[in-house]
Amino acid sequence: MIKLVLTDLDGTFLNKNGSFDQTYYEKIKTIMDQNNIAFAPCTGKQCERVEELFDTDISDNIWILGDSATRIKHKGKYIYESLLPNKLGIQIVEKLEEIASDHIIIACTPTAAYIKSTVSEEDTQKVKKSYALVKTQANLQDIEEDFVKITVYDQKLRAFENVKQLSNFESQAYIVASEAAWIDISNYNVHKGTTVQELQKILGVTKEETIAFGDGLNDIELLEAAGCSFAVNNAFDIVKEKADFITKSNEESGVLQTIEKLMILQK
Repeated sequence: MIKLVLTDLDGTFLNKNGSFDQTYYEKIKTIMDQNNIAFAPCTGKQCERVEELFDTDISDNIWILGDSATRIKHKGKYIYESLLPNKLGIQIVEKLEEIASDHIIIACTPTAAYIKSTVSEEDTQKVKKSYALVKTQANLQDIEEDFVKITVYDQKLRAFENVKQLSNFESQAYIVASEAAWIDISNYNVHKGTTVQELQKILGVTKEETIAFGDGLNDIELLEAAGCSFAVNNAFDIVKEKADFITKSNEESGVLQTIEKLMILQK
């Protein structure tokens, strides 16, 4: 019996334009609600940005595992979060600035996603596709709050190479290059898999009652936390190998199609 549906967003649930079939989603979401199945986007996007995407309000029964799954937000309130200590976060920012001067560091705190004031307007708009609350800072090392996460966007696609230079921090933080353009850094041993386990505890749902969908390298732990896992057809090959099944691509609403079929079988 399915009680919890988890899905990554970019590359999995969302199409190449960063959107989805709203009418189809509302149809499937109604069926899930009628069957008391919780729906949970699990994403690197800021929780507030996910609320914008799904046009949620405090009455909507969506559990958002946002900010690279470092926080859980439900009906407008944060239920769980795990923060990267400020001192460690500043050290990581310093190292990232040493590695390259032309990638974009997005330093996220409970207050906002901070980028340097030197980031161009064009690149700022790209950042805002994933972050609703964005502020500029002359020097990211002046941030005084703890960090929700630190993300790097590299248009030159050097993430797999550059992440190797962060190896000294691996015993203190969770670090992953989800794809060639993105690096995500969060508190130690905090990733999609561990935060899914927190949500399962909150909901009283077992792994066997959970299904999950993903495409990127940072979705592997997400898929492992589910009793039944699906990789979309456009996923990395290693993600497909880890998944129990492969479904249609993000351009074909593969997640929604699969949920609909599973709901029919569950009846």
